[in-house]
Amino acid sequence: MKTRIFIKFIAGLAALITVALVMIGLLTSRVIDSKYMASRWRELDEKASMLEASGAASNPESLPAMARAAGVRITLIARDGSVIADTATDASHMENHAGRPEVIEALAGRKGASIRRSNSFGTEYIYFAEPVPQGVLRLSVPLAEVREEQAAIRRRTLESAALAFIPVVLIALYLAHNTADRLGSIIAYAGELANGNFHARLRDLRSGELAILGRKLNDTSAKLERTVQQLQTEHTELEKLERIRKDFVINVSHELRTPLASIQGYTETLLDGAIHDEKNNIRFLNIIRHNAERLARLTADLLALSRIEMKTQQFRFGHYRVNELLADVIDTIRPIAAKKRIELRQELATAGAEVYCDSEAIYQILSNLVDNAVKYTPELGTITIGVKPYTTGNAAARMLELFVQDTGIGIPVEDQSRLFERFYRVDKARSRELGGTGLGLAIVKHLVRTHGGEVWVNSEINKGATFFFTLPVDEFEPQSQSELHPEFTAS
Repeated sequence: MKTRIFIKFIAGLAALITVALVMIGLLTSRVIDSKYMASRWRELDEKASMLEASGAASNPESLPAMARAAGVRITLIARDGSVIADTATDASHMENHAGRPEVIEALAGRKGASIRRSNSFGTEYIYFAEPVPQGVLRLSVPLAEVREEQAAIRRRTLESAALAFIPVVLIALYLAHNTADRLGSIIAYAGELANGNFHARLRDLRSGELAILGRKLNDTSAKLERTVQQLQTEHTELEKLERIRKDFVINVSHELRTPLASIQGYTETLLDGAIHDEKNNIRFLNIIRHNAERLARLTADLLALSRIEMKTQQFRFGHYRVNELLADVIDTIRPIAAKKRIELRQELATAGAEVYCDSEAIYQILSNLVDNAVKYTPELGTITIGVKPYTTGNAAARMLELFVQDTGIGIPVEDQSRLFERFYRVDKARSRELGGTGLGLAIVKHLVRTHGGEVWVNSEINKGATFFFTLPVDEFEPQSQSELHPEFTAS
């Protein structure tokens, strides 16, 4: 590619130089011819005057020597037009010259000149005649000789012009090579872009218009790369969302099928006459109510999770004392734990410790975790709710670590990595029996991440489980709410 561009540049340069030399030749030829002829006329005039002054006209025998010295042909013509002497031929054989144009002018007392064919020699001559006492003194030179001298002058002029073009040619060759190299690189780079290689970049841009073009192409490539990456990311997200949607539909259909089937079955049984069965009608109605409540919880959790994932839930962030957040949850859950004779313990933070959060969201997180702990902790067990400083490698991110620890049945290691997925249950039968929707921990995960924190679990079978999550101490820019409402710590 670069070689072809260079050859084209050189071909164009050669054509330009050729045209320039031709134009120089044409334009200078006329000037050279006219100037040279004028100088020859002046030269003949000066030589004629010198010959007249030297008395050559009165001494015809000296004319041949003078003609050789002057480099001209000398003819001496009488007033009647007869040729007295001629340095190039025998005058006795020459015809009368009274009718020659230059002789006519000289006989009239003026200097005469003409370019014409010589009857004596059959070739063209340049003639110059000057009046003298004896008649006319005429000098002449062959026109061919003059033409040769003119051609020699034109040739030397063209040679000089050609030599003058040598530096221009050298500079043009350098510029052509440089431009061809840069254009070749730009064309090759454009080919890379056309093939979809948006990671490539032009190097060694230097300066000038081609550098500007190169930078524009680099900017275009960078924008295309970002656009393609964004489209790929969006495509991946769409594929992920599509898989989530399909799984979600399947899971929701499965979760709804059981309570709906139970409600429908027991309702039809009551309508078929069991409503009058005093032994079973109340039990059937309680089963219907239980499944209806289960559907209500499932619907509420689905709506809550949907709002969080779709980023439509409104959060009200502010600074809150973390011990008060824990106390609110413990006060709510205490009666339920008391029925199972479960002991609730607290490990509070230092007085006045605060977190930056949405209080309702934190209440929901802690409620879900404590509610699960109560469900899976046997009677006379212990649940500990606490908070402590969270140490990370990033000193700039100050966090507090909250935890809910129970002495329940524990969670198998193989299930812990999927525990926060929607509808995932370790023991499906027991979970449904206890009224779980399978969405509580998924909601916890999304709410914690909305606060810029992380959630995880440590557990061993028959040794209980501990759920941890982190909250920021300082203000941050939330990622999943449309508005931020700072609040002061409640007094």
